[in-house]
Order: sequence, then C-alpha cells, then structure tokens
Amino acid sequence: MSPTPSDGVAAAENPPEKIGPEAHSAVPHIDRAEFVRLSGATATQISALETYLELLTDWNQRMNLVGPATLPDFWGRHAWDSAQLISLAPDALTWADLGAGAGLPGIVLAILGKDRDGFEVHLVESMAKRCRFLETVVETLDLPATVHNDRAENLSWDVDIVTARACAPMTRLLGYARPWMTGHAEGLFLKGQDVAAEIETARQSWRFEAELLPSTSDPRGRIVRLRNKIHARRS
Repeated sequence: MSPTPSDGVAAAENPPEKIGPEAHSAVPHIDRAEFVRLSGATATQISALETYLELLTDWNQRMNLVGPATLPDFWGRHAWDSAQLISLAPDALTWADLGAGAGLPGIVLAILGKDRDGFEVHLVESMAKRCRFLETVVETLDLPATVHNDRAENLSWDVDIVTARACAPMTRLLGYARPWMTGHAEGLFLKGQDVAAEIETARQSWRFEAELLPSTSDPRGRIVRLRNKIHARRS
C-alpha cells in the first residue's frame, strides 16, 4: 500500500525509538510446562492450544502456514511469542490481528481471552484458503473471534490493540494499520532483529512514535509499540 498525502498534520520529526533492555543471548527453551508457568494458562486453555497445534500441523501439510521445522518448538516459538502480548496490554479486550495467516498471535490471544467478558479478536487475512483454516479453528474451539477475508487497509473497527506477526515490512505494515489507529488503539507488532532498519526506512514515508521492547520468547526479537496515530509524510 502506498502512503497517502498528509492530512494537514505538522511535519515535526518524531523522537528516536526507545530501546528496551537487551535480553540474554541464548534462546530460552519453552516447553508446555514452562508455557503454563509463564502464561498462567488453565488446563482448558492448554487443551485448546493442543487442539490448535493439531489443526495447524494437519493443515500445514497442505498449505504454507508456518515453517514445518518450527512446529516442534510450538510452545516457545509460536504460543508464548503470541501470548506475551497480553502482559503488555492486560486490560485490552478487543484486538485486531492483521495478516492473521496461521492465527499467530490472534488465535492464541482468543484462546487465552475466551473466558473474559467482552473479549474479541478480529482476524484479518486476504488469502481465502488461510481464512478457511482460521474459520475451522475458530469454529472447532468456539473462540471469540471473527475472520475477515479482506485486506487490512480496507477495514477498520474500534479496537484496543492492533497487532501483526510476520505480516510485512514496517513501511507496508504501517499503511495496513493506519485505518485501525484513528482512536485510542495501540499497536503491538512482533518483529525480528532487523526491525530498527525497517523503522528507519519506514520513516521516509510515515511519521510515528515507536518504542522497541524486548521479546521474552526470543532475545533476537523485538516488539514494536505504537501509541499514537500514523501520519503520511508529504511527498
């Protein structure tokens, strides 16, 4: 998506990103027991996550959802990587997962938030076959989630948190997220070790304030937190 012209907002520069403390260099091993300790997940939630893993493993044989080599490390690489977002927004009830794909982090969030009154996740995915997978998981587990087969920039709901994982480089991702961040919504985007370079490139097209937080699932990862609206730079 190409940025649109600025809507009259002053062109002041944003301050540089605030970088969270560095994590340890070794990737922590997180199995099911450690996931329970970290997340406080109940037996019912763990059972739902195991069913999700079974569905993900099955469907992954027929379409590209996640790298097959990552599935043995499901509890750390996928489940906790997604679940850690809840600690950053513990009071958030409505979430939008852009480019939901395999349901990470959206499905994990929906499983962990299922018993909370008013909890809802919008799973936004442009590929129909991936939507069929997401709909199967949502229906099987009776999750508080809605699947939207559309491009993220075409939609907008009043949500608390906008998130994405392995969706797009920051320049494109900010274009997708912009319509969703017009009110009180915050952004929490799961990113890899090269995110600082992505942010630098994105600043050529967008004005935004970003805070980089360390990932607790992988010290090489970062979580980009946006608390303000996204504005396009004037061409």
